[in-house]
Amino acid sequence: MGGGGQQTDRIADTNGRFGTYTWEEVQKHTKSGDQWIVVERKVYNVSQWVKRHPGGLRIIGHYAGEDATDAFNAFHPNLQLVRKYMKPLLIGELEASEPSQDRQKNGALVEDFRALRERLEAEGCFKTQPLFFILHLGHILLLEAIALMMVWYFGTGWINTAIVAVILATAQSQAGWLQHDFGHLSVFKNSRWDHLLHKFVIGYLKGASACWWNHRHFQHHAKPNILKKDPDVNLLNAFVVGKVQPVEYGIKKIKNLPYNHQHKYFFFIGPPLLIPVYFQFQIFHNMIAHGLWVDLVWCISYYVRYFLCYTQFYGVLWAVLLFNIVRFMESHWFVWVTQMSHIPMDIDYEKHQDWLSMQLVATCNIEQSYFNDWFSGHLNFQIEHQ
Repeated sequence: MGGGGQQTDRIADTNGRFGTYTWEEVQKHTKSGDQWIVVERKVYNVSQWVKRHPGGLRIIGHYAGEDATDAFNAFHPNLQLVRKYMKPLLIGELEASEPSQDRQKNGALVEDFRALRERLEAEGCFKTQPLFFILHLGHILLLEAIALMMVWYFGTGWINTAIVAVILATAQSQAGWLQHDFGHLSVFKNSRWDHLLHKFVIGYLKGASACWWNHRHFQHHAKPNILKKDPDVNLLNAFVVGKVQPVEYGIKKIKNLPYNHQHKYFFFIGPPLLIPVYFQFQIFHNMIAHGLWVDLVWCISYYVRYFLCYTQFYGVLWAVLLFNIVRFMESHWFVWVTQMSHIPMDIDYEKHQDWLSMQLVATCNIEQSYFNDWFSGHLNFQIEHQ
């Protein structure tokens, strides 16, 4: 596996000594190429393993030098399997005199949260109904079929095309919520089905990359609303968010854009361009740069399907225009749903809070209704989702 440490008959560090460590020693290993994490009081050297980590190298790096137990439990549905992969990375454990939590984290709160999680698991609260998700997929496919049939029967007039665009944007948005559930490996007991359907929905139905999404989204959940760690608040100097960043930019006199007017230009370069321009470029760049050829094939299959279906009615130019109109509408939908639960909340640099506190200060719920549940893909229950 390769982890920088060796597994022998006794727990040993990289120099062959007995591996018992203080938090001070663990926290020295936080840089790229030298990263340790703690899970259930055991210390792991993940310096080399990060490059092979299925969830991406950055997400582990975000927890270098601190306790990652709750993140580890949240991200891995099959803990027994993952622990087998971790054995070669084990280099020791915390000294008996050391607390289970690093820095000034609230140990009592952490233990209460873990007890609550175990209780909910025992009560079956995390069990899903795969039929619900299959029906969700069915209604997306139905919307796609209705859009194509409307063009076939009613032609390419402006009114009909506008209706078709709304239907396709609805299908795309709903597919976005569905791929999110499969991407979290939260639907089936066997995660292979989740992986397969994730690639099908995000690749064949949406023209995006599963690996790209995993890399971004898992970082978001690992460190929500934490600047330089959560990619969802990395706004490329186009906007400043929260209470800390605007002050920092003011002190440093960073003036890439007139941020005092960002509430105005947001509507021109925010929701309209996120999916059609920024995500579109980032997805293809990521697939090619990292050799994600399987994802690329799934992604290309979407474009082949779309243009085979619509160029016969609209021609290439108008089919491309329709495609971008759909992306434009989907982008607005996506921004409003995903950001209403996070942007109003605390956005700051790393404070090394415990898992529960970190999630709660960065997240809020939106009023429940049948429409809101459907419109947001149940992400209006953002606290429970986090």
